[in-house]
Amino acid sequence: MINTGVVLKKLVAYITTGFPDIHFTEDAALALKEAGVDTLELGVPFSDPVADGPVIEKANLQSLQNGFKMQDLFEVSQTIAKEIDTLWMGYFNPFYHRGFDNTIADAVKLGVNGFIIPDLPYEESGIYHDKCKEKGLALISFVAPTDSKERIATIVKDAQKFIYLVAYAGITGSGKSEDLSQVIRHTREASDTPIYIGFGVNEKTAKSKAKDVDGVIVGSAFVSIMLDDNFTYDEKLQKMQDLARIIKEEINS
Repeated sequence: MINTGVVLKKLVAYITTGFPDIHFTEDAALALKEAGVDTLELGVPFSDPVADGPVIEKANLQSLQNGFKMQDLFEVSQTIAKEIDTLWMGYFNPFYHRGFDNTIADAVKLGVNGFIIPDLPYEESGIYHDKCKEKGLALISFVAPTDSKERIATIVKDAQKFIYLVAYAGITGSGKSEDLSQVIRHTREASDTPIYIGFGVNEKTAKSKAKDVDGVIVGSAFVSIMLDDNFTYDEKLQKMQDLARIIKEEINS
């Protein structure tokens, strides 16, 4: 049972835009909101998603093969961003190709609240961070187990919305485990911004991974359902809702 006497830990869900089509993306986003998801990572399909494992990579490639265009991202966002806190999660190339100033303007117009860009190094992110902040958007900061105390302090000094704690060095969905107590402690010492943990979070691991942080980020577990052709359209939505409710319960019990 969820303990309502404390601040609830948050659940962020990732889904791939345009897979299998934009109508499913819209329906899935709203279904996840109904099931207790607090923030949606609306994934921008890319041909070389270097931080993602085979599950999300497969959904990315299928969306691109189905003809995904950035206009699809905007159309979905126009529908869902007023209903659920939405971030665009994507690799830097599509945003850069459009022009980052134009991308920021698109996000503001559509009610999107920020970006998660895993291949944008901290050393190169300053100008983009400032541009986002000027428009009230967040450019999410990443912290990894391999970061030193000094580097963590530098990375998170102006972190907004939440800090994305990468649970292990590698790709999403591989289910590795590392001792994160030290990196969490160093992050807490350097910033009051909430820490959310991602990579390898599912219904079996969520409770343990959420122990010392403020929220969890779940991607591959949801996308696996989306990819499973044994389920009908409606069954996929129901199973994604069921999974979200289980994880939300687990991290707050």
